[in-house]
Amino acid sequence: MAMALAALLNISPNLSPAALAQQQQPTVPDAPAPQTPPPLTGVDGTPITPGKGTGNEPAAPASSSATPNQQLAPFSSQAPSTQGKDEVQTTPPEMPAPGEGVEKTATIIRLNVNFVEVPVTVKDAKGKLVAGLTFRDFKVYENDTREPLRLFTVDPFPLSVAFVIDQSLTSDVMAKVNNSLGAIQGALTPYDEVAVFSYNNGAQERTGFTGAQSARLPAVLALTKETGSEMLVPVNSGPLAGCNIRENGNCVDPNLQPGRSAGSGSFITIPKEIHTLNDAILAAAKELSTRPKGYRRIIYVISDGKEYGSKATVKEVVRYLETNKIAVYGTLVGDSARWGEGYLSRFHLPFTMYDNVLYKYIAATGGTADSENGVDGIEKSYAKIAEEARTQYTLGYLSHQPFIDGKFRKIDVRVDRPGLEVIAKQGYYPSGQDVH
Repeated sequence: MAMALAALLNISPNLSPAALAQQQQPTVPDAPAPQTPPPLTGVDGTPITPGKGTGNEPAAPASSSATPNQQLAPFSSQAPSTQGKDEVQTTPPEMPAPGEGVEKTATIIRLNVNFVEVPVTVKDAKGKLVAGLTFRDFKVYENDTREPLRLFTVDPFPLSVAFVIDQSLTSDVMAKVNNSLGAIQGALTPYDEVAVFSYNNGAQERTGFTGAQSARLPAVLALTKETGSEMLVPVNSGPLAGCNIRENGNCVDPNLQPGRSAGSGSFITIPKEIHTLNDAILAAAKELSTRPKGYRRIIYVISDGKEYGSKATVKEVVRYLETNKIAVYGTLVGDSARWGEGYLSRFHLPFTMYDNVLYKYIAATGGTADSENGVDGIEKSYAKIAEEARTQYTLGYLSHQPFIDGKFRKIDVRVDRPGLEVIAKQGYYPSGQDVH
């Protein structure tokens, strides 16, 4: 029976117990050996290297029909080497179709780069605007490094204008300004928006931004009219000197007390004039910084440019303007409108009032100024400067500098044609609003 059982189980009866146990254990197959994956190949059989792509040929440049996002190169800390310092740019930038320049400038996508927009005004020797220039005529340098243009358009932009009216003018000049305010609305279009500020001893916002052709604007301008100040000669002797109105033996107004601002028989102390121009421009700039993209941010100042008594300094206000892409334009009236007065105002005597600081704002931000004495000239200056601000060449490039470092970047715009005046901002401070 044992032999039959052994034959049934196919076990040899002569095997030892160890061999018998080994024979009874089931056989386990070996695990598969590791295999090398086949090389990656393209459709045409070209090998693909991870991180480099197919083959060894460099990627082809973007075509002119690519979208703006594809044409913008990634940010690099190295200066671009595609253009020589004095070579004419041959690769065309993004040139939107007529009527699409504003939309392209406002909606272009920037990734870790600082896209710089530079409005440029070009005039001939007679002061007239020059049209018909192409991107090949312009060269833009940032910190003395040539920057290839990535955007070029001549489309007119809608204006976001903050009017700043000087109410510390003398009564005769103030009367001319009052009579000219009705022409402001005629220089603007329905697509523009306007805010009104005034200043004498401190800045005052007359109205926030409203439609340029709305009924609110002329009503606000009518309420902004003032009589101005009178230029009086201080009297320090005689019956009119000192204080004529007294209470309990003391002068009601201590400033009129002999020896104070009215002086005395031995000296004259002229009362100081207050012209808070810096504070007024800063207040208008803060309001302008909230306006949406796609508008030209303009501060239009009607003043003689005098400054005394402001809390803000010219340097602080200019930095704020250059950070928020705001240009200052102006119509100079009064003493500053006289021939040669603008040049003499550049020389400042210590401890005296600045006769004209408006030209500093205009030169730093790329604006223009017009000097007028008569009502007709002041009215025409509104339309003239509004035209210059609206019809500009808009250049765009990608800065080779770190996109946020807080340092000033100098801009130099040149045109390869003789006898032309190029007006553009002197530079800018990078802002986090420019990076997306």
